[in-house]
Amino acid sequence: MTMAKPLLLIVEDDAAFARTLQRSFERRNYEVIHASGPGELPDLLSVRTPDYAVVDLKLAQSSGLTCVEALHAHDPQTVIIVLTGYASIATAVQAIKLGATSYLAKPANSDDIERAFGMTLGDADVPISARSTSIKTIEWERINEMLAETGFNVSETARRLGMHRRTLARKLEKRPIV
Repeated sequence: MTMAKPLLLIVEDDAAFARTLQRSFERRNYEVIHASGPGELPDLLSVRTPDYAVVDLKLAQSSGLTCVEALHAHDPQTVIIVLTGYASIATAVQAIKLGATSYLAKPANSDDIERAFGMTLGDADVPISARSTSIKTIEWERINEMLAETGFNVSETARRLGMHRRTLARKLEKRPIV
């Protein structure tokens, strides 16, 4: 009798990165399915329930947080990892509140992701950094928090932050959300 392969769902709009992850996990004996955004989840979840999910935080014009919420609502036992190019405290907190197990900053490789699959409980011994947070980091976290609140609507985010839309657009060009 052979064991069934664990089912991994990758929610990623970058097709090349998704293919790379898929091949890597297939070599690790996972069955992998792919969705490029939240619109594809209902059909996939109507026929399959993943054991694991890797969700990119920024999906084209939508937030991966909606995918985390949908996956957790579908099956709270699914181990969900959020992957992002520009991590922030605000989005990390929201991801965990919505049902993610872990939150990883890119670049993360298959080893990092698989290790996160096994770490479903918190680690009270994680080292606490004594480094103070810079003003730029605080600003970036606030921008990320507001972008997440507005569903990544740049105009609304700029309005709520009290800054001109072009100023926010320039900041996002320098440090895009991936």
